[in-house]
Amino acid sequence: MFLTYEEAVAWIHARLRLGIKPGLTRMEWMMDRLGHPEENIHSVHIGGTNGKGSTVTFLRSILEEQGYSVGTFTSPYFEQFNERISVNGKPISNDDIVHLVNVIKPLSDELEQTELGGPTEFEVITAMSLYYFGRCNPVDVVLYEVGLGGRFDSTNIISPLLSIITSIGLDHTAILGDTHEKIAFEKAGIIKRDVPIVTAVHQPGALQVIKKKACEENASCFVLGEQFHVMNHQSLANGEKFDWKMDDKEWISLQTTMIGKHQIENASLAIMASLLLNDTIQFVIDPSSIQRGVKKAYWPGRFEVISNAPTVIIDGAHNEEGVHTLVREAKKRYHDKEIHIVFAALRDKKLDGMIQELDEIASQITFVSFNFPRAATSKELYSISMSNNKKENMDWEESVQDKLFHLRENQVLIITGSLYFLAEVKPKLLTLLGAM
Repeated sequence: MFLTYEEAVAWIHARLRLGIKPGLTRMEWMMDRLGHPEENIHSVHIGGTNGKGSTVTFLRSILEEQGYSVGTFTSPYFEQFNERISVNGKPISNDDIVHLVNVIKPLSDELEQTELGGPTEFEVITAMSLYYFGRCNPVDVVLYEVGLGGRFDSTNIISPLLSIITSIGLDHTAILGDTHEKIAFEKAGIIKRDVPIVTAVHQPGALQVIKKKACEENASCFVLGEQFHVMNHQSLANGEKFDWKMDDKEWISLQTTMIGKHQIENASLAIMASLLLNDTIQFVIDPSSIQRGVKKAYWPGRFEVISNAPTVIIDGAHNEEGVHTLVREAKKRYHDKEIHIVFAALRDKKLDGMIQELDEIASQITFVSFNFPRAATSKELYSISMSNNKKENMDWEESVQDKLFHLRENQVLIITGSLYFLAEVKPKLLTLLGAM
């Protein structure tokens, strides 16, 4: 039995040694032993390559504006481990973590002795969240973000009111497949019988895979650009403005402080999802709640402007699709400035494509290392880059501090890459900026 929060979290993180073990058998075993808490939860399931966290945030904000209590299960955490399980945006307490670990650990120990083997870190945290929302602290709805893929992801144990697939990109190809269609097949595994599916997937082949699965499951399919539309998009100094339309429903001049064209797509998914929830007997959502919710939504580390003088941005562009989105937005907003980039990433990503795009917009690019088991070294990243003005430094703190204090008015500093890296950077960055 664990008595302290530090012991409990250390035990959870120690499960990382088991790696990724796709499949639902261990989750089914644990849910059965816990009396199936997942059956007590009203949920929405959100999968996709990029945009999951932002879509969760938009939908949570809309539901909160209507007065509902909203649980979320997301990954990775950004500032505090407890963020993984939150209620109305507030992470659960340290005492809650200790209690949940003491519930799940005996099951983990027992599973270790079976042919199924012990649960992974992600399976443990998923089980903790299901027990928390199903037994300890029931809420009106829980938004469950898929960890990896969908079909064999541990969150796929739930029976949601609706499902969302945000986008498809070539990430985790060693596990999910090396084409958009193969990855779409895995993502489409969250589509359930008679449960509506909302998506912003745009690649024809991938979208066809999703539509086929929806048809097989008799699931109504709502596609951005087909059943609902974003129009009249304008980029603002501190966000985006757009109109949203579906049949006779229309919102004019919606605004969000979350920056980028991709964010209005994520917002549009949340709006469509809220309308579908409104069609159920559990929810009533007013148009004004949608408008306020979209405007108030905030999700850290996604093209987040940390400072305007000097201009400093952090962005969790952790795969090729994310980097492409970052580059597009940086070109649009800072085409008249020198762009300096500090980049760190995980070794198992498609680094060559990511670095090639960053090289193209960077006046100078610095590659750094950070403390994480799967992190690439600064030298590995440096060797891939073809930039004529590149640096590498094992010490990311030294690089960030040096960049920050030498940044001129016509320059922009973008710190990007792994979200695990940004989680380390942001507190230090805020301290440095506060001292300037």
